[in-house]
Amino acid sequence: MRGPPGAGTAAAALGLLALTACHPAPSGFTLLFLGRSPAARVGSLSWAPDPDHSRLVAFDGTLHVVRTIADPRLATPMALAALHGRLLVTERTGEGVVFDTAGKPVREWQSPFPASLYATGEGADRIVAARSPYLVQFVGEDGSQPLLWLLDTLGRPSHGLGVIHVPDGAYLAQLANAGAVAVGQDGSIYFAPLVRDEILKLDPTGATVWRTQRGLFREEPDPHFLPPKGREIRVADALVNIAVSVGPDGRLYVLGAEDSAATRLRLDVLDPASGRIVTTRALGTRATAVAVDHRGTIRVLDPDRLLAQTPTLGRDLFVPAFVLPDLAGKTVRLEDYRGKVMLVNFWASWCGPCREEFPHMADLYKSFGRDRFDIAAISDDVDPGKMRAFVAEFRPPFPIVVGGGRMKATYHYRGLPYSVLLDKQGRIIERIFGFGGEAEFQHLRQTIAKEIHADTVAVP
Repeated sequence: MRGPPGAGTAAAALGLLALTACHPAPSGFTLLFLGRSPAARVGSLSWAPDPDHSRLVAFDGTLHVVRTIADPRLATPMALAALHGRLLVTERTGEGVVFDTAGKPVREWQSPFPASLYATGEGADRIVAARSPYLVQFVGEDGSQPLLWLLDTLGRPSHGLGVIHVPDGAYLAQLANAGAVAVGQDGSIYFAPLVRDEILKLDPTGATVWRTQRGLFREEPDPHFLPPKGREIRVADALVNIAVSVGPDGRLYVLGAEDSAATRLRLDVLDPASGRIVTTRALGTRATAVAVDHRGTIRVLDPDRLLAQTPTLGRDLFVPAFVLPDLAGKTVRLEDYRGKVMLVNFWASWCGPCREEFPHMADLYKSFGRDRFDIAAISDDVDPGKMRAFVAEFRPPFPIVVGGGRMKATYHYRGLPYSVLLDKQGRIIERIFGFGGEAEFQHLRQTIAKEIHADTVAVP
């Protein structure tokens, strides 16, 4: 049966990516999915996004964590694909970011859709973009729009494939056409819509080769708007396909839902030639980790336990170290804070969430002594008058540092507020993107207290 109206919502949507077969066959296991995100194999390692910690994590063939990458450009990485020995990252907001495996950003591009999800085959020169199931926006579309875009390796759209399905409510077209996508060795494209029980194989021109259904729902209407609750927009839909990947054995792996809200997951393995479902395994959990070897042996693991292996040592230094004036013109250096835990906060007077965040930062600042914890709040305002008016309004107890509108170009963050929590040696404990309310600051207090009392030194 289709789930009850509103059991799944667009806001709950997430899904996809491509993992491609490698030749010769890789040794050990290849991680296909972590949490609800697809992973990608590059060389001997499987790389997976860890959106909750704004980083990428690398696993060896025995599924041990061996490396991590964190960068301001990685705000919420949702999916990974291999691109000529590099990592193509899908950000939640739809940007594509390419990193090399040393952690250096190579390029980034804007999304061809309001938010996109990217996949590519190993050695492919073009990238496939689908409407992202991670961030569905209500944008009206007509039936002339392509279902998928083909991009070149610079992220530029070349041409569209297929056409979209437009439901009765045109503003639900993004939701109806969002989905998971993967690319095979022969250039075939596999597309699995988020809210429909079907999996499609498309040839490189966009023509349908086969269509498979799993019989999850007796009745499957298009999503539609429900009466609102206050300011909340409600939509009746069911989450069906979460992510797809081509395994090292060449078969298609589809992570899907057993129930309309995707609280219980299932794994379907398909023959890529015919679309026949070869194996189905009920996973029964909301999140999972799935790995496969070149013989098709499947391992299902606990994603939290996999990530718990991540080393706490080897923290990266916060760079570049700032040397900036405060409001009185006195020079403030990052080095001045060495020996205490500190929060570097970037803000601006025009940033609405910054206004909400400042009172919480003031309370946080007062929770610890200055010999143990400090804050440097760096304004990215261009207009000094507006910056000073903001400061006069909030009268923060912590130091204000003047960035002069140059900070985004220097530190490459995507939006404000943006904060970085540093340990006593000036190394990054964690990055905080946006304002997460009281729960976020309660977590910060606990982390700071633990770090203040930890007798550790981060070692490369």
